[in-house]
Amino acid sequence: MEYAKRLSEEFGIKEEYAGNIISLLDDGNTIPFIARYRKEMHGTLDDQKLREISERLEYLRNLDKRREEVAALIENSGNMTEEIARALEQVNQLSEIEDIYRPFRPKRRTRASAAKEKGLGELAELILAQQDCDPEEEAVRFIDEEKGVLTAEEALQGAGDIIAENISDNAEIRKRLKNIIRLNGTLQSKAVDPEDDRLNEAYRDFSEPVKTVPGHRILAIDRAEKEGLLRAGIDIEPSKCLTIIYRLTVTSQNKCSELVKAACDDAYTRLIFPSVERELRAELTERADEQSIKVYSANLRQLLMQPPVKGHTAIGLDPGYRTGCKLAVVDPTGKVLDTSVIYPTHGAAQKEKSKRILKDMIKKHGADIIAIGNGTASRETELFTAECIAETDEKVSYMIVSEAGASVYSASKLAAAEMPQFDLTLRSAVSIARRLQDPLAELVKIDPKAIGVGQYQHDMPQKRLGEALDGVVEDCVNTVGADLNTASPALLSRVAGISTAVSGNIVAYREEHGAFRSRSELKKVSKLGPKAFEQCAGFLRIPESDEVLDNTAVHPESYSAARKLLKLCGYEPEDIRLGGAEGLRQRADEIGIENAAEQTGVGVPTLMDIINELTKPGRDPRDELPPPVLRTDVLDIKDLKAGMELTGTVRNVIDFGAFVDIGVHQDGLVHISQISQKRIRHPLDVLSVGDIVKVRVLSVDAEKGRISLTMKPLSLLGTETERSNEKI
Repeated sequence: MEYAKRLSEEFGIKEEYAGNIISLLDDGNTIPFIARYRKEMHGTLDDQKLREISERLEYLRNLDKRREEVAALIENSGNMTEEIARALEQVNQLSEIEDIYRPFRPKRRTRASAAKEKGLGELAELILAQQDCDPEEEAVRFIDEEKGVLTAEEALQGAGDIIAENISDNAEIRKRLKNIIRLNGTLQSKAVDPEDDRLNEAYRDFSEPVKTVPGHRILAIDRAEKEGLLRAGIDIEPSKCLTIIYRLTVTSQNKCSELVKAACDDAYTRLIFPSVERELRAELTERADEQSIKVYSANLRQLLMQPPVKGHTAIGLDPGYRTGCKLAVVDPTGKVLDTSVIYPTHGAAQKEKSKRILKDMIKKHGADIIAIGNGTASRETELFTAECIAETDEKVSYMIVSEAGASVYSASKLAAAEMPQFDLTLRSAVSIARRLQDPLAELVKIDPKAIGVGQYQHDMPQKRLGEALDGVVEDCVNTVGADLNTASPALLSRVAGISTAVSGNIVAYREEHGAFRSRSELKKVSKLGPKAFEQCAGFLRIPESDEVLDNTAVHPESYSAARKLLKLCGYEPEDIRLGGAEGLRQRADEIGIENAAEQTGVGVPTLMDIINELTKPGRDPRDELPPPVLRTDVLDIKDLKAGMELTGTVRNVIDFGAFVDIGVHQDGLVHISQISQKRIRHPLDVLSVGDIVKVRVLSVDAEKGRISLTMKPLSLLGTETERSNEKI
């Protein structure tokens, strides 16, 4: 297969760019490196698009590999024909290759194979030829007591079984039936027990066209089916499929044709439809899985790229009932200053004692932000914190922080190595505080699958989900960059080109020789070779370096071009250290960007990146995003009334809407129909995790803890209450 041409057509890029991407990937370059430092070779595609191309390339190569394997298997069996060879060359999906191989695949014993053993293959061929003869008279010749064929009827039945299996194995028939069912079939489900209240009402007697059923409903049905709550399947009017089978199989109108038609009916009911239904259900699930993985990936990307709360001493609170609330104070660099355990839910006396401890720590360490984990007892801890803030003269605010994965991290070897002096519970409190200070640096320590910003993530193919999420983490880390002298091993291991072993070697070198003084010093690290240096160097920052460019995203290979640009525009490198060359872009424009690129020896995209970096050296792209909402008081769900207008933070985006934190501990749901006055295809088209939004309360069910919100203007709200909860 001409991969470059195929990728060019599918992704709408130049064939030259597609070929360059293939070469770069085959040469061992990482996606972040290609996206950032090889823009001229691919037309400035971003990392997400490059990953899609990389995944598609892998699929196409696997397709060709399997094509060759199947061709060899059919050839070795002696069944290869020009028609089969041509069909194999033309297919573009793995499932179609398997359909072609289906007749030749070793099978377990079937009714057809038993009939062939009885010597009825010749009779099946005679009937399938549909000549004008009497099949019953012909069947008499095949009666053989030794082979177990006692009557002509038994012979005809056996021949029919052979014909039915041949029809079922016909790749063209299967392909056409799949297409017709995709277009005309319906996905249906019925409750096993109509009285079971665990099942969402919507799925008790559900039916929706296969071609339009959304992914989250497919996954909801799949899960409920696995739990034995409902029976599900695909339904279609049989005549729509049988018409196609008759057209491709029945060639005459005689007694043999009637038997062939009967075999078609049997093949469809007994063999084809059950098999095709399984394949299409798997296809629907795979499609839904991919959509869910995309949603999870988009949410994770936004969560990791949340603006850090820099320069603040933070207190992390890990709520709990019986074991108390764990407390940890960390300075602006994440260093642990103090820890304690308080018991705000253990009666009035303990509550007052807990207040004194928290207030003393706020005053002693100058803490001005508090991060509260959203787990067990979070509600009570939030109320307690709000009371403390109201009673202190210090200026303090708080924020609810997701503690998803915190317990997994606390029990990990990484946490034990980082904080050997603390037990598991105190490590969680430290992690919660650091998540507020720098979400990316802390969350990279946790398996992204444990962070929980998706839908049905536990039902996903875990290997595929893990690969996708790891790619998101890698892209985020490399977009932001990492301080070579302060980054944790976990953060360093996500930098392009740096493996877990090499990240450990970097830290060991740092501990033995002190802080790195330049990027070039990286070459002294054990097992960090030239290729790894090329991939990682541009993503690592060294603020202390004598080389000012070491604290920018300018790659060492472009240092010469950067110096030429500065000289061309009348600047000195020291100007960058003193605050950036703010007029650099204007001077470059006056010279002419293309002219400047030619004189500095780089392409225009690279030149533009260099200008951006020299204008704002050491900048953090997350700082350009709106800061998180910090609170000083708390609402109760009982305080909410329909029509109230509130400011909230988007915590999770799913197929059917978005969950928004409005400061009442229980997130509210903005159904997709309430996000915009215009019809949208998916909530991600409008919202991202971390967005600060204005919402209005539609309805509140305090007993069930459900809050329905809208983002529509008041004048556009209808009177009909829309469905706002999607659960099994």
